Amino acid sequence: MPHTQTSRRVEILSDARYVQAESPRWDGRDGSLAWIDMATGSLHRGRIEDGRVVPETAVVVGAQIGAPIPLAQPGAGWLVGVDRRVVHVGDDGVVSPLTGDIAGPGDYMNDGGGDPSGRFWVGSQSMPRDPHCTLWSVGPDGEPTARLGGVTVSNGLAFDRTGSTLYYIDTLPHRSIEAFDVAPDGELSNRRTLCRVEGGNPDGMAIDLDGMLWVAVWDASEVRRYSPAGELVETISLPAKRPTAVALVDRLLVITTASIGLSDPTDADGALLGVRVDVGGAPAFPWGGGAPIVASAGSVEEDAS
Repeated sequence: MPHTQTSRRVEILSDARYVQAESPRWDGRDGSLAWIDMATGSLHRGRIEDGRVVPETAVVVGAQIGAPIPLAQPGAGWLVGVDRRVVHVGDDGVVSPLTGDIAGPGDYMNDGGGDPSGRFWVGSQSMPRDPHCTLWSVGPDGEPTARLGGVTVSNGLAFDRTGSTLYYIDTLPHRSIEAFDVAPDGELSNRRTLCRVEGGNPDGMAIDLDGMLWVAVWDASEVRRYSPAGELVETISLPAKRPTAVALVDRLLVITTASIGLSDPTDADGALLGVRVDVGGAPAFPWGGGAPIVASAGSVEEDAS
């Protein structure tokens, strides 16, 4: 499969500019888009209309926000990895804890996503950088399970449509895309490296309907498409230096970017970008649990309805 450096048209979708936009998610319940700004700890939601992202809501969730995942039921809100735990964010903006602190002191939640079984997979990252963090899955019962240790910067992950293969990026130190076999109970095995990502840091990742992997490459001004075997198939050059993550909204590749740390940002740095591609994607896998409800001060129950 030959590699192509494409000249696809890259468009700026957002009027707003973000310090560190991340983790775009296509919500299959209503077709909306969600994303975060790590620098402000905020979860954003909006719609794509006439080729533009129209913001609708923004909720400050915590100091160090990570990945969001929609719940399955319409109107049931989102789970978000934030600080050292996972919380529920209602459509009314109310933030409720789902788990206690599961990341270690000084660490915080980073990227994540869902699997076809309704689990929310989310990993932590360390500051300063050291390989002692963890990738967890949170089942529909709300209980977190440690799935992988020795992680430094847990970033992009994507499951194939059967849920039997996990593609995963722990950005540092190896800058590689890895794969695991996934058992029905979520246990990981057969860890293997598909490829190293050269010229930048691999960050967020999405999978298309052909099983190809789209990866945002921080500090490379590129999004790259890899085969499931790790072969580089396509490179898209961007006007933003620090793409952070990607989502396929049908055949629109939505790319979040960051302006953080740039001394002379361009107009595209910190924007949401869009590129039309040939093979689309599906909405984000939702979390299979129910929205937690606060039964009394300081306590949380699981809604069984």
